[in-house]
Amino acid sequence: MSMFCYQCQEAAGGKGCQVRGVCGKEETTSNLQDLLIYGLKGISEIVVKGNVPVSEISEVNHETLKSLFMTITNANFDDVAFEKQIRKVMEIRDRLKENAGLSELSDAATFQVKGAVDMLTKSLSVGVLATENEDVRSLRELIIYGLKGLAAYAHHALNLGKEKDELYGFVYEALAATLDDNLSADQLVSLTLKTGEYGVMAMALLDEANTSKYGNPEITQVNIGVRKNPAILISGHDLADMEQLLEQTKGTGVDVYTHSEMLPANYYPQFKKYDNLAGNYGNAWWKQLEEFESFNGPILFTTNCIVPPRNEEIRNRIFTTGASGFPGCTHIEAGENGKKDFSAIIEMAKKLPSPTEIETGSIVGGFAHEQVFALADKVVDAVKSGAIKKFFVMAGCDGRMMSRDYYTEFAEKLPKDTVILTAGCAKYRYNKLPLGDIGGIPRVLDAGQCNDSYSLALIALKLKEVFELNDVNELPIAYNIAWYEQKAVIVLLALLFLGVKNIHLGPTLPAFLSPNVAKVLVETFGIAGIGSVDDDIKLFMEA
Repeated sequence: MSMFCYQCQEAAGGKGCQVRGVCGKEETTSNLQDLLIYGLKGISEIVVKGNVPVSEISEVNHETLKSLFMTITNANFDDVAFEKQIRKVMEIRDRLKENAGLSELSDAATFQVKGAVDMLTKSLSVGVLATENEDVRSLRELIIYGLKGLAAYAHHALNLGKEKDELYGFVYEALAATLDDNLSADQLVSLTLKTGEYGVMAMALLDEANTSKYGNPEITQVNIGVRKNPAILISGHDLADMEQLLEQTKGTGVDVYTHSEMLPANYYPQFKKYDNLAGNYGNAWWKQLEEFESFNGPILFTTNCIVPPRNEEIRNRIFTTGASGFPGCTHIEAGENGKKDFSAIIEMAKKLPSPTEIETGSIVGGFAHEQVFALADKVVDAVKSGAIKKFFVMAGCDGRMMSRDYYTEFAEKLPKDTVILTAGCAKYRYNKLPLGDIGGIPRVLDAGQCNDSYSLALIALKLKEVFELNDVNELPIAYNIAWYEQKAVIVLLALLFLGVKNIHLGPTLPAFLSPNVAKVLVETFGIAGIGSVDDDIKLFMEA
C-alpha cells in the first residue's frame, strides 16, 4: 500500500484510496499531506504542554489554519507547496519547542527530515493507519476532518480581519489529543462533539466577517447566461479574493463570473455595485472539466474544489491562490499588506475569447438568515395555515457519483407543500428545476455556500422560538444532507452539537466511520443513510 486516504465521500470501494486518490491526488501528495498534519500535531503538543498563550503566537496560528486547509480534498495537489509548508511547520515547531523548554515530547514534536526523500520515508509511518485500533482511528480522523473544515472557515474569516483565540486554542487541544493513547473512546466521542461546538463558533465568526464587510445577503436573481466581454471565472469560497478581483477588473472591460461555490457572492449588496460582476457560469465543481473548456478565459481558484485539468491548454488558464494549488498552474501569493496582484489574469483574459454560452435565464438565491427572518411572518402564516407542511434541509456537497441523481429525483418528487432549505454546492442538483413557490415563497431557499449552513441552523432556532417549542427536533424540519469533504463533516458535527437528530447522510456513509463508531452515531443521534427516493419521502413525511 503506497498511500491510504478515506477522508472524502469518494473513498475507493467505500473503504479508502490506496494507490491514487479518486480525486486525482497522487500517492506522494497524499503522504506529504499526512506528514504535514503530523507536524501540526507536534506543534499542538508543544503549545498545550507548554501552556503557550495563543494570543502571542499569531504566525503559528495562521500557518496552522493554512496547513489544515491545504489538506482538504481537492484544495492543493502541489507537492512542492507541501514540501515548503512542511519545512515551515518544522521550523515553527522547533522554535516553539526551544522557547518552551519542554522534554519528553512525542515523535511528532521531535522528528527531523532533511529533504524530499526523507519526508516521503517519514510520511509512510505517520499516516492514518499508524493508529492500529480501528475505533480509536475512526474517532481521531473524525476529529481531524472536522478540524480541517473548521480551519477552512476560520481562514476565510481571518482573510477579512476576524479571528478568535478560542478557536486556535481548541485546534491545538484537539490535535494534541489525537496523539494521546490514554484517551478512551468515550473521551474521544466527547471531543468530537466539542469539535462541533467550535465549528459553530467558526461559522458564526465567518458569518460576522462576511456580513459586516459585504452586508447581509439579499434575494437576488442571478444571470446564468453570458455577455460579449472577455471574462474571468472565479471559483472557490473566499470573498476577500472576490472583492480584490472585482476591484482590479473594474473599468478594464473584463467581466467576472462566479463558478460553483462562489455563486452566493452575487447575493451580497457590496458586490452588486460592480457592473463587471456578470453572473454565474456553470454548475457544481465536478463539471468544471467541460465548463472550463467552453468558458474560454482564465480561471481563478481561491480554494477547493480543483479537478485535475485534462490538458495543458486549460492548465495554463488556471491560477490558484491561498491554500489552493496545482502543479503547472500559476500561484498568486498575497503581499505583506494582504493585497494580491491579479494583473496577469486580467491581461490573459483580454487576449482570449468571451465565454461560450451554455445556458440562459437566471436562478434565485440570497435566503440567508436575515433575509428569511424578514420573511418570518409570511413563513409562519404558511406553516400555520398548512400551506407549508414541512421544510427539508438539503444542504451539503455535490459530487460525481451517479447515485447523486437521488437528490434531483428527491427534490422533484417532494410534495408541493414542502420547502427546501439549502446551502453548499448540493443545490446544483435542483436549483434550476421549475419547482415553483408557495404563496410567493420559493420552494428552494438558497442560503449560500457550505459554510452558510450556519444560516440554516439559525433559521431553525428562530422557528423554534417563534413556535415556542422546547426542542429543535419538534419542528417540521427534516434533514437529508449530501456530503463530500471535510467542510461537510464540520457542518454535521455542528448540527449534532446543536442537538439536531435523525439526520440522513448520503449518498454513502463516511468510510472513516468504523462499525462501532457508526453504531454510536446511529443510537445516540439517529444518523442514517439514504434509501430509495419514494421510501425516504414517505418516511420523512410521516415523521
